[in-house]
Amino acid sequence: MPVHRLNHVVLYVREVARTKLFYEEVFGFRQVMGDGVRASFLQAPGSNNDHDLGIFGLGATAGDSTAGRSTVGMYHVAWEVNTLRELSEIHDDLIRRGCLVGASNHGTTKALYGLDPDGLEFEVSWIVPAARIDDRALSERLTTTRLDIAREMQYYGAETLGGLGVSIPLGVLAE
Repeated sequence: MPVHRLNHVVLYVREVARTKLFYEEVFGFRQVMGDGVRASFLQAPGSNNDHDLGIFGLGATAGDSTAGRSTVGMYHVAWEVNTLRELSEIHDDLIRRGCLVGASNHGTTKALYGLDPDGLEFEVSWIVPAARIDDRALSERLTTTRLDIAREMQYYGAETLGGLGVSIPLGVLAE
């Protein structure tokens, strides 16, 4: 029996309230369960999951994650946005907050990388819709380059709905 999608991610953080506020302000998540102090369960806007993000507090003395530097562990979690305009707005917000650490053009995926208040990395991406994948997008997949969101909005349109997961147009279910 195959798995068909990610349902939620759970993070251990120093301070639940601080992390909860970050995900609410940056991504528009809303708390659906938890006390907001010891634990919080957040749902992304437009999600039909029970929750998308679980947060559990470890306290102020918890050490930094060393995953990927000196220990095994998860590198990041990736969230999708519907339009390049939304990606651009998040880009600007992450810059204002000082937590943007990268912006990459992966050809069929346009991605931002940031750090939450505990230094845990996340990705926010817009996926080129299947009907718009062309030679340009396919050739850009071969080498990751710096993302120029303005250029991408000019090419694809700021309000073009992105693909879902693997560039399946929104509203079309994969079989």
